[in-house]
Amino acid sequence: MAGAVAGLSVDLSLYPLDTIKTRLQSSNGFWKSGGFRGIYAGIGSVAVGSSPGSAVFFCTYDAMKCLCHHLGASSKNSFVHMFAASCGEVASCIVRVPTEVVKQRSQINLNLSSWAILKATLKSEGIKGLYRGYSSTVFREIPFSLIQFPIWEKLKVEWSARQKYPVKPWQSSFCGAIAGSVAAAMTTPLDVVKTRIMLAKKGTHTAKGSIILVMQDVWVESGIRGLFSGICPRVLWISIGGAVFFGAYEKSKEIFSSL
Repeated sequence: MAGAVAGLSVDLSLYPLDTIKTRLQSSNGFWKSGGFRGIYAGIGSVAVGSSPGSAVFFCTYDAMKCLCHHLGASSKNSFVHMFAASCGEVASCIVRVPTEVVKQRSQINLNLSSWAILKATLKSEGIKGLYRGYSSTVFREIPFSLIQFPIWEKLKVEWSARQKYPVKPWQSSFCGAIAGSVAAAMTTPLDVVKTRIMLAKKGTHTAKGSIILVMQDVWVESGIRGLFSGICPRVLWISIGGAVFFGAYEKSKEIFSSL
């Protein structure tokens, strides 16, 4: 429940930044993809898919940490956090990727609703179309989590040690903002590749989902600038989002535990 609340809170509150980031990364360019118009396009798909995706992530993340603890590993070990976060991302992407496909296509097709895009995708590509970009999403999310979660957990441990009691939700939120901004900046090229694959027209070589080939295409097309397109709104979105996400998660856990 806490994971579901956290996911929905951050996705709904910061959706405009996500739309701007997606349009900056689109091969059509920012203005042709809609510019600043309709920045809430596709929010319906996020409202439906955000909560279950985040719920699956945190259930898997905490379950894997507990498993490692029972096997003798320290709960403060960074490798435990990396392993648990990676497992969480692989599991949550099963729910998240179809939502992401519909959302991103809605963000650059302002004349179509999320429902219309969902039906069109199923008609032309089937269920497989909804999972286009699954590999590239996992390929982005695992490095992101390998960076973000150990930093988040380490900052909480250090802060707790300094003040001699566990961090409060707002402190966990601040740690999440720092961890998220670092991870977001470092994994932007992988996010660009994921966006290109999800938005590509059916039948093109980009739509086939080869991460290396798409990265090469972006490099040839616009160099390092292209690989880091959308980095400013992405870092802003995820740093603020990290604060909202982890803050909402910890506070929700606190509330649900007291019921």
